[in-house]
Amino acid sequence: MKLSMEDSTPKSIVNELDKYIVGQDRAKKIVAIALRNRMRRALLNEDIRNEVAPKNIIMIGPTGVGKTEIARRLSKLAKAPFIKVEATKFTEVGYVGRDVESMVRDLMASAVSMVKNEMQEGIEEDAQNRTEEILLDYLLPGLSDSKKDKQTSPDDKIIVVDNEGHASQSSTREKFRQMLREGRLEEKEIEIAVTKSSTFEILGGGEFQNMEMNIGAITGMLSPGGNKKKRIVTVKQAREIILAEQKDKLIDTDNAVDIARNRVQDMGIIFIDEIDKIASKNSMGGGHDVSRQGVQRDILPIVEGSKVNTKHGIVDTTHILFIAAGAFTMSKPSDLIPELQGRFPLRVELQDLDAKAFEAILTKPKAALITQYKELLKTEDVELSFTDDAIKRIAKIAEDVNNKTENIGARRLHTIMEHLLEDISFNAPDKKGDKIEITVEFVDERLKDLSEDRDLSRYIL
Repeated sequence: MKLSMEDSTPKSIVNELDKYIVGQDRAKKIVAIALRNRMRRALLNEDIRNEVAPKNIIMIGPTGVGKTEIARRLSKLAKAPFIKVEATKFTEVGYVGRDVESMVRDLMASAVSMVKNEMQEGIEEDAQNRTEEILLDYLLPGLSDSKKDKQTSPDDKIIVVDNEGHASQSSTREKFRQMLREGRLEEKEIEIAVTKSSTFEILGGGEFQNMEMNIGAITGMLSPGGNKKKRIVTVKQAREIILAEQKDKLIDTDNAVDIARNRVQDMGIIFIDEIDKIASKNSMGGGHDVSRQGVQRDILPIVEGSKVNTKHGIVDTTHILFIAAGAFTMSKPSDLIPELQGRFPLRVELQDLDAKAFEAILTKPKAALITQYKELLKTEDVELSFTDDAIKRIAKIAEDVNNKTENIGARRLHTIMEHLLEDISFNAPDKKGDKIEITVEFVDERLKDLSEDRDLSRYIL
């Protein structure tokens, strides 16, 4: 759901986040205030609104504790364009990697897609009707000429012949329409013309750094056949292709781009993960430290606010909210260059997950992990249930394994649950109608030895 100004109090935002994320109360509080401030800014007079900059955030904590999920859920709540990137993908010019401005281009592309999807909801019926008519044109290519004799058809019984011995175009078309709607022609193969699309993005330094060229459009203008190509597909596949093209034609692309650009500039969120990997421990160091500092200096102008060229026009990053995250086990936020530190004034440390948190993750959120497995096996007509003691034991094993080996947070639960239910999932098709209860004894039988053997748990759990 999208919260309006009336009900988007910081408390209500936290309550929404609580439905999906266990614990991390301070992090939720910080991002809730950040979202609320963005909505407050939209109500300010223009002279002061442009002066209010977003308070960017650094989340500090090990993997799997909810950093990315908090940012992702916040963007969905605000219906804001969102993109996640890894800082290690970006390098200074001259090294192998992507240029930092690509994060803004990706965000803009995501926003355009989001806006177009919203616009498509209002033109669905019109697009469906157009698609049906085009499919009929492909199925009945000869009936456009009423002078022709009987036409060859996949089903000769439906051809209606008038007194002069000619096929009745309207009657035949309606018969085919009925067959199409009943799904009787879904597997019939037809040849259709589809639009070719190809986008080539030039990356690197110099004056071409931000250039993006739609090669498909240029090729279409120069080639004799335009930007269409022939494909043989089933009617079912053709419907999907044609429907997508018709939706795109019915949408005002220029308007969609304008809305998307405004949304990116006012509400966009860029999540930069692994920022600790580009922190330099020694400002006088060379080699990798020089490269890390170069990445930071490349990121700095984007975070400070600059104008970035995209194929959808220029995007101003001044009011995009940046949320950075990292474990900071080998470095600390103060190892970032001072200029970049100053652009992330809010810092919040996320807590390691303990057995109590794992237990809540297994049961409380919407689409909790145990709920997911129950629903998956229900498709095989197998009813799965867990005793409270079994859930507690699973949570405790997850905590112990994280403490003994690498701490990967809640992701450990996925590994444990897969190993726990491996045989049940494999044999489920042969157990239709069965009711299976997961008890603490079953958990111990499957997992206890593995969790206690440090070498085995390192490789298996």
